Amino acid sequence: MTQSILVGKGPEPVSILSRMANRHGLVAGATGTGKTVTLQRLAEQFSRIGVPVFLADVKGDLAGISQPGGGNRRVAERVAEMGLEQEEGFVFAGNPVMFWDIEGRQGHPVRTTLTEMGPVLLSRLLNLNEVQEGVINIVFHVADENGWLLLDLKDLRALLAHVAENAAELRTRYGNVSSASVGAIQRRLLVIEKQGGDLLFGEPALALQDMMQTDERGRGYINILAADTLIHTPEIYSTFLLWLLSELFEELPEAGDQDKPKLVFFFDEAHLLFKDAPKVLLDKIEQVVRLIRSKGVGVYFVTQNPMDVPDTVLGQLGNRIQHALRAFTPRDQRAVRVAAETFRQNPALDTEATITALGVGEALVSTLDEQGIPGIVQRVNVAPPGSHLGPIEPEARKAVMEQSLVKGVYDVTIDRVSAYEILEQRAEQAAAASAAPEIPDLSEYFGRGGKTAPTSSTGKAPARRASTRQTPVEAFATSAMRSLGSQIGRQLVRGIMGSLTGGGTRGRR
Repeated sequence: MTQSILVGKGPEPVSILSRMANRHGLVAGATGTGKTVTLQRLAEQFSRIGVPVFLADVKGDLAGISQPGGGNRRVAERVAEMGLEQEEGFVFAGNPVMFWDIEGRQGHPVRTTLTEMGPVLLSRLLNLNEVQEGVINIVFHVADENGWLLLDLKDLRALLAHVAENAAELRTRYGNVSSASVGAIQRRLLVIEKQGGDLLFGEPALALQDMMQTDERGRGYINILAADTLIHTPEIYSTFLLWLLSELFEELPEAGDQDKPKLVFFFDEAHLLFKDAPKVLLDKIEQVVRLIRSKGVGVYFVTQNPMDVPDTVLGQLGNRIQHALRAFTPRDQRAVRVAAETFRQNPALDTEATITALGVGEALVSTLDEQGIPGIVQRVNVAPPGSHLGPIEPEARKAVMEQSLVKGVYDVTIDRVSAYEILEQRAEQAAAASAAPEIPDLSEYFGRGGKTAPTSSTGKAPARRASTRQTPVEAFATSAMRSLGSQIGRQLVRGIMGSLTGGGTRGRR
C-alpha cells in the first residue's frame, strides 16, 4: 500500500509517495534557510511508515529526533497555521534511534576493514595519485594471492613494507614498485592516522542489517552518525559515506518496485563527495545512484547549491526541495538559474524570482506522481517535525544507547591474525635463522648424545672406506686455517688438531 509523506502545504499539500521515495531526491538551500529541519521532518516521517533511515549529524543538532518535541513557539504556530493536528494527526513524539560514531564517543563504534573498502576508495581517502594508486592495487592483489587479511592500517603498513622489500621479484608480474611511491603512501597513512582515520578500520565491522531494523511498533530506526568533528576531515567523512552507499549496493538483493523503500540514505554536505573526485570515482557514484533504487534504497543529497551535484547525478533525483538561495555574486546568480531550470515549471509561479524571495521554512517543491512524472513546482511552507529541534544532553544520549539493539556488539575491538601478524612472524623466524651459529656435526667421532661410536659384532670399530671427501672436522679445520692469518690463529688450529689426533696428552713446550 502506497503511503504519502507530507512535505509542506501551499495552495495545496505536496507529499512524497512512499513507492516513489526510492527515486532519490535533493534538499538544497543556503545556510540558515531550513534544510536541517526539512531533513528531520522527512527522516521521522519515513521512520513512522516503517522505513529505516541513515543520516549524518554534521552540526550536532539532529540528535533531538530521538526526543519528543513541544515548547517551541514557532513550531506551535506553524502546526496551527497548517492545521496539522486536525488533518494529519500531528503529535509531538520521539523516534527510535541508534547513535553511531567512528570515534566511539557519541555513539556505537562503526568500523569497516580495508578489504571491504577496496583500493579505489582507499586511494581517495589517502588522496593518492595514479602511480600510488597502482601500488595500492598491487598490495591488495598480493594479499589476495597469499590469503592474508587486510583489516586495519597496521596490516597495510606491513604489506607495503613487504612489497617494497620484494619489489624486484614483483616487478616482472605487476610492474615497477618504487620506494618513493611506497614512502609517499606511508606518509599519507600517518596523516590519516593523526586525523583519527585509524579508528575507522578494524573489527567487528559494521553489519548493514543492524542499521535496517524496525522497533516493536513497526517504526524504522533512524541511524545517526555523529559527524560534528568528522566533518573537519572531509576525506574520511565523504569516503566513509560513499563506502556505506557502495556496500548497500553490493550486498542488498534486487527488490524491484515496492510500496516503500528498504532504507532511505541522507547524504548531508554532499558537495564533499564530488569535490576533486577523479572521473573513475564519479562514474562509480553515478552508477550506484542510478542502480541502487532497484535494491530498494532511496538516496537524498543535502547541499547548499544544486550546482554542487554533477548533472549526471542530478538527473537521477526525482523528488526536489529547494530552499532559498542568495544571488550576491555571478556564480550565485547562475546557481539560481540552474535551480529554477531543474523544476517542471508552474505557469502561476516565477520560479527564478521566487527562489531568492523564500523565507525561512519555505521551499519550492516538486515530487513524482504515481507514474513517476515530476509534478509542477509549488511554493510551500514546510511542515515541522514532531520531535525535539536541536541537540540533547549527554545523559539523554546515553539513555538511548543503553536501550540500543546493538549495545555491546561493536564496543570491544577484535584483532584477528591478519597480514601484520603473519609478516611479523615470518620476519622473526628469518631473523632467528640468520642469527643461529652453524655447528659442525661431530657425531661420527664422538657418537651421539655423548656416547662412543658404535662397534661391529667383533668388538672392533668398523673399517672406514677410503674416501677423498673431507670429514666435517677436516673441512672445518681447513676453513679455519685459511681464514685465520694471525699467529694466534695458527696456534689455535694446531691445538685443535693435536687434541683430535692424540697429541693433546703431550705437555706444552
